[in-house]
Amino acid sequence: MARPNRRLTRDSRYGRYDGGPDPLAPPVDLSEALDAIGEDVMAGYSPERAMREFLRRGGRDQSGLDDLARRVAERRRELTERHHLDGTLDEIRELLDRAVLAERAQLARDVEMDDTDRALAEMQLANLPTSAAAAVSELNDYRWSSSEAREDFEKIKDLLGREMLDQRFAGMKDALENATDEDRAAITAMLDDLNALLEAHARGDDTTEQFAAFMDTHGQFFPENPTTVEELLDALAQRSAAAQRMRNSMSQEQRDELDALSQQAFGSPELMNSLARLDGTLQALRPGEDWGGSEPMDGEQGLGLGDGTGVFQDIADLDALSDQLSQSYAGSAMDDLDLDSIARQLGDEAAVDARTLQQLEQALRDSGTMKRGTDGHLKLTPKAMRLLGKALLRDVAQTLSGRQGNRDVRQAGAAGERSGATREWAFGDTEPWDVTRTITNAIVRSAGEGTATSGGVRIEIGDVEVQETEARTQACVALLVDTSFSMAMDGRWVPMKRTALALHTLITSRFRGDDLQLIAFGRHAEVMDIEQLTGLDAMYAKGTNLHHALLLANRHFRKHPNAQPVLLIVTDGEPTSHLETSGHVFFDYPPHPLTIAYAVRELENAMRLGAQTTFFRLGEDPGLARFIASMAQRVGGTVVAPELDDLGAAVVGSYLGARHPGGAPGGGFGGMFGGGRGFWAG
Repeated sequence: MARPNRRLTRDSRYGRYDGGPDPLAPPVDLSEALDAIGEDVMAGYSPERAMREFLRRGGRDQSGLDDLARRVAERRRELTERHHLDGTLDEIRELLDRAVLAERAQLARDVEMDDTDRALAEMQLANLPTSAAAAVSELNDYRWSSSEAREDFEKIKDLLGREMLDQRFAGMKDALENATDEDRAAITAMLDDLNALLEAHARGDDTTEQFAAFMDTHGQFFPENPTTVEELLDALAQRSAAAQRMRNSMSQEQRDELDALSQQAFGSPELMNSLARLDGTLQALRPGEDWGGSEPMDGEQGLGLGDGTGVFQDIADLDALSDQLSQSYAGSAMDDLDLDSIARQLGDEAAVDARTLQQLEQALRDSGTMKRGTDGHLKLTPKAMRLLGKALLRDVAQTLSGRQGNRDVRQAGAAGERSGATREWAFGDTEPWDVTRTITNAIVRSAGEGTATSGGVRIEIGDVEVQETEARTQACVALLVDTSFSMAMDGRWVPMKRTALALHTLITSRFRGDDLQLIAFGRHAEVMDIEQLTGLDAMYAKGTNLHHALLLANRHFRKHPNAQPVLLIVTDGEPTSHLETSGHVFFDYPPHPLTIAYAVRELENAMRLGAQTTFFRLGEDPGLARFIASMAQRVGGTVVAPELDDLGAAVVGSYLGARHPGGAPGGGFGGMFGGGRGFWAG
């Protein structure tokens, strides 16, 4: 007889995954983070600060550190405003009142009792001190007539003992309810052994065997399941310090009442002596815990000693989380976030949000988008710049296609218009394949060689034909961006950088044969690479040196005599400075006639070099509009006055139009930006 398949008969159980991050969760999406970080970097933040700011804010569907910190603050405020610290005293007063009431009822019913004894008992009960501690002490020797009253009174001593233990050992209050003398003896033995172990550890003569023996005997009292004396110390000290903070938060009257009552715990002062000995050892071994703090509690819900200690532990957890979430201390890192504490205080969803932020930060560092430079600071890598540029370019493409019906910008990178002819592929060709001709060639060749099979067609290099395209004009592009004081003051700094990055990405990814030079001009002009420009801080030196920028642009054009020069100028002001023959910068406002003349001369030099010129005028100043219009008219150029959100689309559209052979300057994009603001000036 065949043996049964054990795999089929084995029981299987399924439950919630509890082994760390969800293994089926999708990887974190960096695109939104990179967009936000890039925006902040362009606004002048360092990459490190920009990343921190994004982690603080979070994303569209992702809570940030600030949101988690707000929830931590709300949870802390809820704990302090909801509770007061008289819970144990209230319970004792309630038990005492019940006992006295039951005793009085019994005295009234007991007809066999001597009248004198009844009168003395009633007098004693009527004249009990108002202090619960003093009343309990006075009733210690009272001979109860009511068994119910006696039981309630004994509960007071039992409650005190359980609360005192619950302050140091969480859950002890419930575990010791209805405890027997044997249970109390086990507690006493545990405390004696615990004090001996910790005092030996303080002297440095404890052993691993001593700790193991202690846990074997008393491990049921420690649900944290510590594996070393140090772990045991941490757990005990945290709770003991919370108990001390709770005591510090009480009024002097409350402390005096509890101190007097505590001597009645379990009917013996031995418990308090053992706990005081334990507290002293813990304070000596863990002086770094907060033993001196306090917290005002004036809510409506009373807290017992054990529950109150737990609340003070929660408050300590929340304070630690607040520090972790602030990330403001030296050496702070997202890995500092205590996910277990977050889940315990705010719930599992908050812990998932925090873990996602940790993964996001790590992914940003590991993805090659950020690296630490030689100066120790984080920097955006070329990969990050490409990703940011592609995102900006997509926005530009949507703007262009949405307003003009144009195709996506990525289609503009073909080697030219298709001529309809095909030819055999040669090494170095980038033209698109003619798929029909290629497959036909492979089938004909296979049939001639007798190698055709029903399994498919095998294509060899000789089969490939590409579609011929018309020759494409190479462009030499100079993008001149104004970095003067007014650009920073009027909110044009970031749109200018976004525009430069979008154009740079388009040219380096789709028109690699074109040569782009980025020129920033403020008080003087400077050629910059894209990383330098996007990371440029706002410039607050006054001056708009268009003359110097045009000198650099014309030098760029002269280096590429066979390319089509394309001159793109983004500015919000008239030229107010120029470069003198000595190399010094001359500045004057209003613009000096010589400054204007120098700028016009270099603009005309660009025209003689064949440059197609487009001005992108930012701002509403009528004087500026007239000046730029006259400049453009002088060189047969174009003026576009886009809104800031449309600047990138305007510049990219102008470049695409100018680079096509025979295309009009601006490619017809000059008038597309609303309300007739764009116009031909040449």
